[in-house]
Amino acid sequence: MRRRLRQVSSLRATFTVSFAAVAAAVTVLVGFLSYDAAARLVRVDQQTVFAEVVQDLRDQVREHPLHPSDFASSDPDHDGPLNNIIRPSRTDVQVIGPRGVIVDHGVPPLPVDSHDRAVADDGTAGKLEEKKDVDVVGDHYRLATVSLGSGRGAVQVAQQFSDTEDLLRQLQQRTLVLVGAVVIAAGLFGWWLARRITRRLVRLAGAAEDVARTGRLGIQVPVTGYDEVARLGRSFDRMLGRLAQSEEDQRRLVQDAGHELRTPLTSLRTNISMLRRIDELPPDAREEIVADLALESRELTDLVNELVALAAGQSDTEPVRRLDLAELAEDVAIVARRRTGRDVTVRTTGDTTVDGRPTALQRAVSNLVENATKFDRGGTAPIEVVVTGPAPQSGSGHSGDSGVAASSGGHRGPVRVEVLDRGPGIGDDDLVRVFDRFYRAADARSLPGSGLGLSIVREVSTAHGGTPFAYPRKGGGTVTGFTVES
Repeated sequence: MRRRLRQVSSLRATFTVSFAAVAAAVTVLVGFLSYDAAARLVRVDQQTVFAEVVQDLRDQVREHPLHPSDFASSDPDHDGPLNNIIRPSRTDVQVIGPRGVIVDHGVPPLPVDSHDRAVADDGTAGKLEEKKDVDVVGDHYRLATVSLGSGRGAVQVAQQFSDTEDLLRQLQQRTLVLVGAVVIAAGLFGWWLARRITRRLVRLAGAAEDVARTGRLGIQVPVTGYDEVARLGRSFDRMLGRLAQSEEDQRRLVQDAGHELRTPLTSLRTNISMLRRIDELPPDAREEIVADLALESRELTDLVNELVALAAGQSDTEPVRRLDLAELAEDVAIVARRRTGRDVTVRTTGDTTVDGRPTALQRAVSNLVENATKFDRGGTAPIEVVVTGPAPQSGSGHSGDSGVAASSGGHRGPVRVEVLDRGPGIGDDDLVRVFDRFYRAADARSLPGSGLGLSIVREVSTAHGGTPFAYPRKGGGTVTGFTVES
């Protein structure tokens, strides 16, 4: 039990970790791609806006001769070029006069170096000096210096991007927190789902271990749902059912065989004990004992052979192949004619090809013919074997009296094998039991046989998807046979 719990716990842990790992991988990938796309969009947008502001400023100073006073922050109407720069981009503007003197400080003040002073003294309007990363009071700025021309000074435009990076950093932290929360939620959901799935596996494993421990195959396997686990449970339940049926069949076979073997063995034991005094017996008694021994040994041999054939028929180890039941019946008839000297005829109608086990089917047909020759002791009328199949799908061939028309699909209908004799027939009370193991009618108990021949016919027919049958023949005799799915 502890080992099983460890296995289940290991399965749950594996499923949980796998589920959480997949969720983490997907969440990290989506979070990374989302953050990267958002960061690129924000940075590119800021750079684009700053570049447009700088370009507008250069166009203004080139088109109109502007002075440093035009960019004064004290403009009461806020309609000067300074506001045109600040409004769209929230930039910091600082005005430099001739020789690099700061006319109007920015907030915060922007640094002015020799390059900026050179631009302020430059005679060309719109000359640009750009710096991508400038440290201003601990913050990072983009800085552009644009000359006013004719040595009148320059205008510095700066855009802070460190606050944007701080915002993106916060977004990154929140994304990581979200990823962690998703991973934890996925782990909890995976654990819950693993428990839900393995709960049924635990019951299934418990049933299997109970079967292994107790050997009882009649244990009911609890099955719920329609998923793969439920299918596994139903398959396991059906497997146990078949094993239980096989075990029951074996037990019945052993019991019936033990019961039937007891009579010939008792007779043999009695006769063998008489052999010790065989010299004291008269010649007629000696001949009777020897004949009885020969008869009982032959009966015992036949019974053992029938039991072996029945057990082999139940094993279903012979491979299935396509065969013609009419040809198989003809082979059986040839052997029966040679062994018994009786006239055995074969009639065929329709398509008699089936998928089956040749040896088992031949044994079934042979048992029917042997049964007919044994009970039809008069021997005046021929034994007839009729094999009837569905009409050929091509439309050729003859249609049988009892054939089944072929369907348009893959299932063509059963093939029917009948053996007709003119024997004494079978009573109505015996007809329902003639295919039972070891069953013999009252008037047949004096004849040789084990009572297993027709039982083998039933086993073979059932294994091939058919059914055995027996009924009185019109005019006297019996019709016995079986069907096989084609």
